Amino acid sequence: MSRRVVGITLDNLEHLPKHSRGCVFWELAPHLKEQAEAFGETELEKEAWVSNMLLEWGSCGRLVYSDKLPVGFVLYAPPNAVPRSLAFPTSPISPDAVMLTGFHILPEFRGGGLGRMLVQAVAKDLTRRGVKAIESFGDAKPEDEEQSCVVPSDFLASVGFKTVRPHARWPRLRLELRSAITWKEDVEAALERLLGTVSVTTASPVYQR
Repeated sequence: MSRRVVGITLDNLEHLPKHSRGCVFWELAPHLKEQAEAFGETELEKEAWVSNMLLEWGSCGRLVYSDKLPVGFVLYAPPNAVPRSLAFPTSPISPDAVMLTGFHILPEFRGGGLGRMLVQAVAKDLTRRGVKAIESFGDAKPEDEEQSCVVPSDFLASVGFKTVRPHARWPRLRLELRSAITWKEDVEAALERLLGTVSVTTASPVYQR
């Protein structure tokens, strides 16, 4: 089973789960969100937002595939492109951080490291662009995780985020990008040390006269 991570573009945006394609909770101000929902234009607004991010800021998301099946995604953007970010009691996002707005792995594919694969991919992308951290508002009491537009805080914690501003319902969590990048490097270094201590001996061939 092969696993791969690719950047989100307008060509593969349809591979996000249907609810996520139509969720504009973060991308639009509340009154514009209500208008988009009333006219059934949320997916168009989501596409317009992603298009604008790609043109004005650069890569804003990643998709992870298991073989050919899309099984998870992450979206991120500078806080000034996320109108809803100022409405939370634990706002604002730190000035040195990019905001994670969406992060989801299909339930049946969790526990296999796909979430960390996505985080590592985002960390490498943003580090090259001079960003020091990712922050996100988590939902500490999600009622319906599959239909929510706010990432459960327990899920964020499971992929390395740490709480920087506690709240009973809406904590703000942070991931230092340096630590995210070194996960893979630390694992590879540990394997190298382990393999370096194992010596393999082979018996000399016996030749018959």
